[in-house]
Amino acid sequence: MRDQPTYALDTEFHRERTYYPKVALVQLAWDGGLAMVDPLAVDLAPFAEILDGPALAVLHASDQDLEVLDLACGTIPNRLLDTQVAAGFLGVATPSLASLHERELGLRLPKADRLTDWLRRPLEPSQLEYAASDVAHLLEVADHLRTDLEARGRWQWVIDECEQVRTRQRGARDPDEAWRRIKEVRSLRGSARTIARAVAAWRERRAMHLDLPVRFVLSDMAIVGVAQRPPTSVRQLKDIRGLDERHLKGDLAEQLLEVIAGAKLQAAPRADEPSPPEVDRALRPAVTLVSAWISQLARDLEIDTALLATRADLEALLRGDEQARLAVGWRADIVGEPVRKLVSGEAALAFAGEGKLVLEERSRRPLDP
Repeated sequence: MRDQPTYALDTEFHRERTYYPKVALVQLAWDGGLAMVDPLAVDLAPFAEILDGPALAVLHASDQDLEVLDLACGTIPNRLLDTQVAAGFLGVATPSLASLHERELGLRLPKADRLTDWLRRPLEPSQLEYAASDVAHLLEVADHLRTDLEARGRWQWVIDECEQVRTRQRGARDPDEAWRRIKEVRSLRGSARTIARAVAAWRERRAMHLDLPVRFVLSDMAIVGVAQRPPTSVRQLKDIRGLDERHLKGDLAEQLLEVIAGAKLQAAPRADEPSPPEVDRALRPAVTLVSAWISQLARDLEIDTALLATRADLEALLRGDEQARLAVGWRADIVGEPVRKLVSGEAALAFAGEGKLVLEERSRRPLDP
């Protein structure tokens, strides 16, 4: 593969019983070739040479695959084309791999069994057929997408967006931020939230160390329970709903009690982080109005609305955030600048019939009541 300018890549993995995803199969395709690599039989680390090379890696819905590759090879592709992202710039919202093959090539991929055990050996012929189909025609799909995108002048937009996907923060989570993924903890206040944060961080670190799902270490229900009624003894721990003997084996009960006690001894409950500044009250009506226009613009331009501008993107722009996606690049030209003119009074939104909105120069001639 060293001489290939482009290659298709996919992975099969499991993470139901581990903290980190466990790669079970790697599928590769290039011009005239296809291979499936068994990571249970060979070390994937040397494949880093290809990933770090100049070739363009083509993947579909690549985020989790990139995490798997980083863990297995210590690196991710140096250049990336995500066909799901590319299709979004043609107005196809988050398409599946199967639907994209049918749309671009008229091909029906073999149906997958979502309960397939990819770690089982030997793999069945039907499993191998399905795995191979994920990459067998992916380069052809990518070529079709590129032709259409270049015709619309959007190829560089796709490359820029895929680079953001490629460089996005991923991998091991920050244990001190683990509490944010527990809905019930986010509603706690004062010392209860402080304790819940500390216990959630302890759970995350232990799960990482043991390579187990966090739920195997401690349930969300148990974290909320110890936060609301902080125990001081093993007996009290056992009374907490969601805690049982398997959670308290060995010295685990004492460790958990130490974490709870340490959180209780903090001089004051950890203050909530300041919320991001809100949109100026005078501009709040613009959020709903402009969101409707953006949805229509996305349909007219045939771009997935989530790629064009989300509500969070719009609010960031109206707050004056310099890092807002709508303040830079092609989005600034298509959305950011028109929105700036609208909120500054230089432009107006009007109904153009058939329920459509149009952004136009402001006449500044009010209708008589």
